[in-house]
Amino acid sequence: MTNEITKIGKRGTVVIPAELRKQMHLKEGDLVIAENHGDGILLKPAIAMAVEKYTLERQAEFILSNAIDAEDYQHARDAVKTMGLSPDKIPHMKPKTKHVAND
Repeated sequence: MTNEITKIGKRGTVVIPAELRKQMHLKEGDLVIAENHGDGILLKPAIAMAVEKYTLERQAEFILSNAIDAEDYQHARDAVKTMGLSPDKIPHMKPKTKHVAND
């Protein structure tokens, strides 16, 4: 474990010594989490999660598969049509009801 002394600058900025940045693979612009540990502050790298971008077809699948009854399913089908897609061509789970209309 490496201990270094650094000082707090204007606006509360803290310079992390180069050796510690190197050990932790930190570079300018990286995000860190500052945690209050009562007797000190712990800085640790923040983990960034990639945002998944869904295609229109995948969005349509979510809309159709999340319908809870026949009426909701019909609204979902209409919404998918407004997206310019055919609900019948989108693989999805229909709601478990006695009867679900197909238009």
